[in-house]
Formats: sequence, structure tokens, C-alpha cells
Amino acid sequence: MGSIRTLALIAAAALATSGCALFQRDEPTRAAAMPGQLEPIHAAAITRDLAVFWVSSNGCTDKDDLRPVVNHIGAASTITLRRIEQDDCETPIADGIEVIWSFEELGLIPGSRVSVNNPYQLPSTIPTT
Repeated sequence: MGSIRTLALIAAAALATSGCALFQRDEPTRAAAMPGQLEPIHAAAITRDLAVFWVSSNGCTDKDDLRPVVNHIGAASTITLRRIEQDDCETPIADGIEVIWSFEELGLIPGSRVSVNNPYQLPSTIPTT
């Protein structure tokens, strides 16, 4: 009976110390360093020198409300679209709006390999009356 109790205490101590390694609060995360909130997108298209996104809008979203954050990894780049200002209007646009950045605005070379790091969200269906 004493050995079971000893094993239980060892297991509890091992779990307690491993939890410290799993939950380090002092280390900043990549997402915390980015401005605003991660923006779900309806679609994205990358051309030779343009990045085009379709995002949700309650009627007031424009390009200045969003910020593309570009990370360079070797020869490739990743764009993460972040929402800086909330759209508190009350006239949702069914298919969202299109926002476009040139590669020059993004600091990218035309023809660069680019990927998008945003989750996709289907446009909401707005009932017609």
C-alpha cells in the first residue's frame, strides 16, 4: 500500500513540474506581437503584383480598417490580414468587400511566392424581403 502511495506522489510531482513547461506565461506569442485581430476572409487571390482579399463588412469596412502583415521566410512570404478597426455599422454586405494591396505597398517583389495565413469564412447569406 505504501508503494502505491509513493508512486501516486511521484506521478503527481511529475505532472506538476511538467505543467510548468507547458504553460509559460512570460513568453510572448507571435499573434500577440501582431496588431489588431486576425481577420477571417471569404477569398484571396495573389497575382504577379497584387494581393486581393474579400472580407466581411457590416457596411463601413474599408482598406484602412485592415492591415496586411508580411513575414518573409527565405524566398517565400506570408501575408496575414489583421483587422485594426471594427465595423459597427448595421448594413451587412452579403458577399463582403474587396480590398487590394500592390506588392509595392507590401514591400514585395513582383512575382514573389506568397501565401495567405488567414482562416477562410464563407460569406453570410442575407435574407431578401
